[in-house]
Amino acid sequence: MSKIPYTGKTPGARQPRPVSTDPLAPAEETYVTENPLLEDPDALAARLADSEDFVRRNRNLLLGALLAVVVVVGGFFGYTYWRTQQNNQAQAAMFRAVDNWEADSLKRALQGDGSKLPGLNKVVSEYSGTKAGNLAEFYTGVALLKQGKFAEAYTALDKFSSDDYLVQARAYSLMGDAQLEQGKAKEAADLYAKAADYKSNEYFTPGYLLKQGVALEAAKDNEGALKAYNRIIDDYATAQEVGEARQAKARLQQ
Repeated sequence: MSKIPYTGKTPGARQPRPVSTDPLAPAEETYVTENPLLEDPDALAARLADSEDFVRRNRNLLLGALLAVVVVVGGFFGYTYWRTQQNNQAQAAMFRAVDNWEADSLKRALQGDGSKLPGLNKVVSEYSGTKAGNLAEFYTGVALLKQGKFAEAYTALDKFSSDDYLVQARAYSLMGDAQLEQGKAKEAADLYAKAADYKSNEYFTPGYLLKQGVALEAAKDNEGALKAYNRIIDDYATAQEVGEARQAKARLQQ
């Protein structure tokens, strides 16, 4: 038998009583409670029974959802731990390779010593996705550029990314060098512009702009080259590249 919600409008509910005009009379109840769960314990019991019935009927679904949450959370922490371990291993593998790179022993830096000492190539292939693996792409690109392997150098540097305002701009500039060496002057100029516009600063931006101007001249875009030189002269008046920019501008305007 269904129960009628027990409210202030239900027969038998507490109704406000007339207020006495006698100030010395005891206070009377003057409120009506609207919440049936507080007024009627049977209604609360029925609600709880419905909840228990829902849990019984959907037990497998609820357990599956709980298991899914546990798997996702556990997987996240497991993956984070694995990535940390991978990055630590990659950094250890890079240590000697970078020593060789700094000593200009480029072949050993890239390939290792053939036994226990890994090279940058191995770090890149086995630890891609880690911070150390990403940095290895940069070192690899520079080494290949020094070896005259310009297409391979461009590919390696193109895979590198960084939030550092110096290193990322440098990578763009080196990619421009690789393209210019392959006779792709317009592509090189675009990369030098990208380097110049990446978190511009007075220390490195003028040099990238000067490279952009030279590349645009090689691409027969003298108007674009003049804009690059003028930007150095106007925006970076104290830079050491200003003298070269003025000379290049004067030559183009003859």
